[in-house]
Amino acid sequence: MELSLAATIVILVVTLAVLAYASWRHRQPVDLLKIRLINYGLIQLLCVFVILVLGAHFVTLFVGHPVTGQGQGTP
Repeated sequence: MELSLAATIVILVVTLAVLAYASWRHRQPVDLLKIRLINYGLIQLLCVFVILVLGAHFVTLFVGHPVTGQGQGTP
């Protein structure tokens, strides 16, 4: 299964929207009478991780082959 450029861009846009919403909700004042069921800081962390993985995927899409690093590999 191959993830195309269009699908990668759609996932990136959705992830950025979720990150923006989680950032906005995280900055809201805390109401001590209500229990927060969702940890928006954790959602932000997961979104940043997905964005980093998508960045590596963009590099792979534009270069044309997986980037393996500069090492010679294991003997």
